[in-house]
Amino acid sequence: MTLWDGGGDGSAIAESTKGARRLASSASDPTASAAVPARAMPVDGRLLLRVARRDGADRLGDLYMHDPLRVLFPRPAAGDPMQAVLATTSGGLVGGDRLTLDIAVGESAALQLVGQAAEKVYRSPGADTEVTMRLDAGRGALLELLPQGTILFDGARLRRSVAVEAADGARVLVGEMLTFGRIAAGERMRGGLLRDRWQVRRAGRLLWADALALEGDIAAAIDAPSVFGGAATLGTVVHLGPDAGRSLELARALLDRDASGVRSGASLVEGVLVARFLSADGAALRAAFGAFWRAFRAGACGLPERLPTIWHV
Repeated sequence: MTLWDGGGDGSAIAESTKGARRLASSASDPTASAAVPARAMPVDGRLLLRVARRDGADRLGDLYMHDPLRVLFPRPAAGDPMQAVLATTSGGLVGGDRLTLDIAVGESAALQLVGQAAEKVYRSPGADTEVTMRLDAGRGALLELLPQGTILFDGARLRRSVAVEAADGARVLVGEMLTFGRIAAGERMRGGLLRDRWQVRRAGRLLWADALALEGDIAAAIDAPSVFGGAATLGTVVHLGPDAGRSLELARALLDRDASGVRSGASLVEGVLVARFLSADGAALRAAFGAFWRAFRAGACGLPERLPTIWHV
């Protein structure tokens, strides 16, 4: 079944719990990958991150981390905002794992979030992986979330919810890249489950909601011309700012000059810009996605036309 409806200052607390981890293969399933982590119990990762503008600088306000979620703070390049790198230390997510992320950027503050690497979601015999993310940008704030992507193994079961709340005058640039199967290994996502829900609000008012649901014969849905038309990867960019009309013109101009062959398009819904990318070639989509993001952050957000070093690793 397929459904797509779119319309240095502060306190830090870290709690760590480490469970036994081992690599195993299942004797009852000779096709099972030995790369799937088997654990004594599922992980329940939590992250709370607060950034505030104080004394003319963006500073860490509050930080709470619970395994397997970690955040690192490298020195940003000149002209870039404060940077936070998100990492998952469990080696990927399996059925029963839960991640909860609550990230807020205060009034007039700025933060760039980027993943350390693409997140892997392994096959599951029944239990779902659950990811909940809340992103909050205060008045005049800038929140940028640059994705490394999510790789859904064949048989993966992922339920994810992303909620964006922006105050008046805030600017938010977020995105995601989904890969359906381990494409480099010749694997396609044929079965499993994906429930991916996004909501964007401005001052409490819902502006845009999107829900993607895949279950059952996922390979057939991916191949269907009315769904992905055989694309193995899907990229999404969402932008919310005070100059929505200009951002749409910029996005379409950038997409028009792309000669990679990646299918793409942009639209505007209630002041929310949404750009989509589709390709059967994951590397081509990533390159087109990165080129667009680099130019768009410069034109729409006034940031340097570059991506952080870790995105290229």
